[in-house]
Order: sequence, then structure tokens, then C-alpha cells
Amino acid sequence: MSAAAAASTAGYLARRAAQKERVRILYRRALKDTLNWAVHRHLFYRDASDLRERFEANKHVEDLDTIDRMIADAEASYNKWRHPDPYIVPWAPGGSKFTRNPTPPTGIEIIYDYGREDND
Repeated sequence: MSAAAAASTAGYLARRAAQKERVRILYRRALKDTLNWAVHRHLFYRDASDLRERFEANKHVEDLDTIDRMIADAEASYNKWRHPDPYIVPWAPGGSKFTRNPTPPTGIEIIYDYGREDND
């Protein structure tokens, strides 16, 4: 195998690996976003199955430029239809309980005697 053919093969494999990673990330994000739209699990399972079928329908495509175009179209579609108010676990950053009781800022004195005063 010549050096040019090896470089071409290496470039092809690197591009395919990058495409597979982009598709994997897109599928995971879309699947997690499906949970935001589906209120009940039985609805989620149907929507997740439909999503999987959409990805599986294009599994046979081999042309690198076509794959790149399909990924770009799918990412644009995902960004267009993302949930405007996604579910966030309450204790995660952005959740309703995250830093609910933060430490007080410096310079504020906290007295822990709960109303008992020194009568000295």
C-alpha cells in the first residue's frame, strides 16, 4: 500500500469516526429531549421507537458528503424542535432546589443563640 493510499484511508476512517460520534451525540440528545415532550412513559416509549426508526432508516448511507448533509439537517431540525422548558432534576444546576440555601455572603454575621440575649 502506498503512502498516499494509506493517508487517504486514514482520512476516510477519521471522517467516518467523527460522523459516527456526531450521530451518537445527536441521537442521545434527541432521545433525552423526547422525555421532555412525553409526559407519560407509554408516550415516551412510542416516541423513542419512532426516533430510533428515523435513525435506522438512514443507516445504509455510505457517501460521506451525503452523511454530513444529513447530520447537519438533523441537527438543525433538533435545534428547531427542542423543548423550550426542559425538565431539570431539582438538585442539578438550574433546578428548583439548586443552591436553595446558599451560604451567606461575607460580612454578614449570623447569631446562633436564637433570641437569647446576654444580660451581662
